[in-house]
Amino acid sequence: MNGVLGALLPLAVGVAISPIPIIAAILMLLSPRASSTSLGFLTGWIAGILVVATVFTLLSSALPSDDAGPATWVGVVKIVLGAALLLMAYRQWKSRPAPGEPAATPKWMGAIDSFTFGKALGLGALLSGVNPKNLLLGASAGLTIGAGELSAAQTAVCIVVFTVVAGASVIVPVVGYLAARERMAAPLDRMRSFLLEHNAAIMTVLLGVIGTVVLGGGISAL
Repeated sequence: MNGVLGALLPLAVGVAISPIPIIAAILMLLSPRASSTSLGFLTGWIAGILVVATVFTLLSSALPSDDAGPATWVGVVKIVLGAALLLMAYRQWKSRPAPGEPAATPKWMGAIDSFTFGKALGLGALLSGVNPKNLLLGASAGLTIGAGELSAAQTAVCIVVFTVVAGASVIVPVVGYLAARERMAAPLDRMRSFLLEHNAAIMTVLLGVIGTVVLGGGISAL
């Protein structure tokens, strides 16, 4: 199980370091309905990660494996996922704003002040479970867990660890703000500005590193 957990950590960190969801969580924490919307977003974020990891774990476990280890198809799928992540890294780099040009923000961010618990929950689930980058990383995590030939208890532990680590970037600011609102407001606003300005660079490096790790894991599995 330790080997599987070690392989999961980079993937979980890849999900966690997602500037757009972190910015969305911060905007909700600074909105008039901070408590309800941030908790809704956190719930959706965690649920999306958990569902994707669980579905791909079950899918991987249900498919045949070789006697000597994971089936060849696992390596092939990881190579495809790794290549897709590297392609996303390239597209992020190409879409970065020119020097001195302000970074573009998604239109839905302007409507966050009017979000309800339900809308925030749905947005959290979309950004964690349907977002292409996180979907690829969650799929890679599920394939890694399913191919690990673990017991049911060990599989559950791996899924929980992946979900908690992947969700930490939203869990920490939400819990921290709700525990100490006045002290957290200014640091969160500075973090929002930094992430928005450097989103493309952060995502390029992140996707490049994680894509290489996944691609290497797929090649070694063949």
